Amino acid sequence: MSDFARPINDTLRHIGGGVFIDLASDKMAELVAAVDQSGKAGKLTLEIKVKKATRGGAMIITGSLKLTKPADEPMEAMLFATPEGNLVADDPRQVKLDLKQVPSAAADITTANLKTA
Repeated sequence: MSDFARPINDTLRHIGGGVFIDLASDKMAELVAAVDQSGKAGKLTLEIKVKKATRGGAMIITGSLKLTKPADEPMEAMLFATPEGNLVADDPRQVKLDLKQVPSAAADITTANLKTA
């Protein structure tokens, strides 16, 4: 390791004219918000490629970002299998009850009919 190594953010600031590091900052904020909301882990990967230019001793630096947000909770439903192999919301083995509405007796009660203690 060199005592004269420049900080990496100096190099990152040159990629894409500064757009790369700004985009990385935006993706980091997006990741933090998603992790805070879900409580699950996510990942931000910064990949830096370095290759030698064909002439002049220059180096070509390429940066890419990959954001992996926490996975959403899978949606589910409880359904019942029929003998035909279909799925339905009501259990086909359970007997259906013929329920009817009963008139409410509470409608006949008025405050005048109530006794107080």
